[in-house]
Amino acid sequence: MVRIAPFGVEAWLNKWEKQARYDISQSTIASLTLDELFSLSGDNAASVLAPAVTEKQNYGWIEGSPAFKQAVASLYQRVPADNVLQTNGATGANLLALYSLVEAGDHVIAEYPSYQQLYDLPRALGADISYWRIHEEDRWYPDLAELVRLIKPTTKLICLNNANNPTGTVLDRPFLEKVVELARTVGAYVLVDEVYQPLDDHDFTPIVDLYERGISTNSLSKTYSLPGLRIGWIVTPDPQLTDRFRSMRDYTMICGGVFNDRLATYALEHREAILRRNRQLVQANLAIYRDWVDQEDRVSLVVPQAVSTSFPRLKIAEDTTSFCLKLLQEEGVLLVPGEAFDTPGHVRLGYCAPTPVLKEGLARLSRFLHRQD
Repeated sequence: MVRIAPFGVEAWLNKWEKQARYDISQSTIASLTLDELFSLSGDNAASVLAPAVTEKQNYGWIEGSPAFKQAVASLYQRVPADNVLQTNGATGANLLALYSLVEAGDHVIAEYPSYQQLYDLPRALGADISYWRIHEEDRWYPDLAELVRLIKPTTKLICLNNANNPTGTVLDRPFLEKVVELARTVGAYVLVDEVYQPLDDHDFTPIVDLYERGISTNSLSKTYSLPGLRIGWIVTPDPQLTDRFRSMRDYTMICGGVFNDRLATYALEHREAILRRNRQLVQANLAIYRDWVDQEDRVSLVVPQAVSTSFPRLKIAEDTTSFCLKLLQEEGVLLVPGEAFDTPGHVRLGYCAPTPVLKEGLARLSRFLHRQD
């Protein structure tokens, strides 16, 4: 029997998110409607969707349509379209990678804290986990010297989250190149959940463009504002590793759905319009957020790098779980407590909510903070 810890952030959101009036907990950039998606690209919804009305809702293209695979491959330099596998979001992609690679007794190094799936799932599969801790005083970066101490000749996999959930910190290319150098010495794979792609000119590089044993997972849920489509992907430059994922994928899903594949392909083909909208929202909201932090003496923040999630520290006397629950009940504002990421004293604050929601949520959070005297 596989024993696995409750998924902290998901359990919290499943219980409380529908009760929030001002949800500033989410890490998606304000979700799009289909009308908004088609409007961004200058198309009429009826004309775009008309072919779908007569399209048979069979299994469709099992691994993703050729157009989808080509659109994803174009995001990378070293990944051919045949090495693209469609998944149920990035969560499904991570599951596929971990289930395909990790066996009982394997040594896995995982960035910590990050997306809980990346360390608790290997542990549930029987792996020996070494936690590669991130440090607030170092802009939430992990320490390469610590990785040198953690890595072993038997290390099979290094798991990273770039940008990091919940902190929003982006590991830049020179840092990743050092990780690749170390991984290559022992032949370890490097899995990077890249669903939080930054929207500025920060030096972000997919791991698959740096390393022959790199594995990138991503989806339309965060940077592309379409979490409801539940479409993600897994890619690697290695065709043999792709075949390994392909074989295991048959046990985890059949297809993403004909309609969802159509919409996902459309979104990727018009991604520049989506990214332009989201870049403007991120920049405007981040300015509002930073001004609020500067004026709020009970909050400190390592500023995220145009990434939709952040992890401020609150100067409060109680644990953040009880604080967040009372904040929701009294002010209707939802945050994710740091305990969901094994980091008490912090909260995940998704500043890329619609701007009016962010402004009111921050105002109410300040009011509640100063009622705690």
